[in-house]
Amino acid sequence: MIKGVIFDIKRYSIHDGPGIRTTVFLKGCPLACFWCHNPESQKPEPELMFWRGRCIGCGRCILACPNKAISSSNGFPTTDPERCKLCGVCVSVCPANAREMVGKEATVDEVMEEVEKDIIFYDESGGGVTFSGGEPLAQPEFLYALLSACKEKGIHTAVDTSGYADTNELLRLIKKTDLFLYDIKLMNEKRHKRYTGMDNELILKNLEVLSSAGSRIFIRIPLIPGINDDRDEIRAIAEFVSRLRGVEEIDILPYHKGGVEKGRRLISRGREFKAQPPSEERISQVVDELRGFGIRVKVGG
Repeated sequence: MIKGVIFDIKRYSIHDGPGIRTTVFLKGCPLACFWCHNPESQKPEPELMFWRGRCIGCGRCILACPNKAISSSNGFPTTDPERCKLCGVCVSVCPANAREMVGKEATVDEVMEEVEKDIIFYDESGGGVTFSGGEPLAQPEFLYALLSACKEKGIHTAVDTSGYADTNELLRLIKKTDLFLYDIKLMNEKRHKRYTGMDNELILKNLEVLSSAGSRIFIRIPLIPGINDDRDEIRAIAEFVSRLRGVEEIDILPYHKGGVEKGRRLISRGREFKAQPPSEERISQVVDELRGFGIRVKVGG
């Protein structure tokens, strides 16, 4: 029985492809984007999250931790990530739900049980299921099995991907995937590697492969002020995309600070990204610049 690690399933989603959708978030990603709005998705294994605002300072987690990883600091529990073994005992004893394990193992049948609850809405709205992350292709066997199960039920499928994946694995998904939501973050290779941890050669190659195969594609651009919102970068993306076939639209995803707070809650914190959301004026300018290349553009998914 094929299993994978997911960290969320969102029903009634309207921003991850056409119609009403269920979005299944798979854990693990080869990129480490500075601005990631799902920082809890990057590591492939489950992680511990602490909601300080919910904590009532009862100390039960401190007493229960079998690894002595939790101590008190200014009236609040502090967890040592080196000692924490992610056993989940502290989560089970917290009366205020201030501690949460992010990520759990699931079978294809367990995921499909949730997915199938809303088939009537998919049919009525032209929606379906979107597999996102993290990077869903970081769990290729699990993803393939999920897509296959959806196709057996006649459910429309979309894969939301960074494109940083084995090309053969990507090709294997084509017949099971009705729509690819494909991120382009930066065209400049050096800047791409600086801000995501990886270069973009494979990403751009895989996009060309999907285009040549006749896949249906929506390009997604996370618009990050000071990183990829300058005119040269936007024009470079537009010039590249305009040469491809199968691209139906570009979705502009303006940066927001939701990922910052989630990053603070993680016990294993990474860097904290500091930026402001793009102005409405700049978003409008980017939309106009892209439309100047004859591309359909939307703001949001």
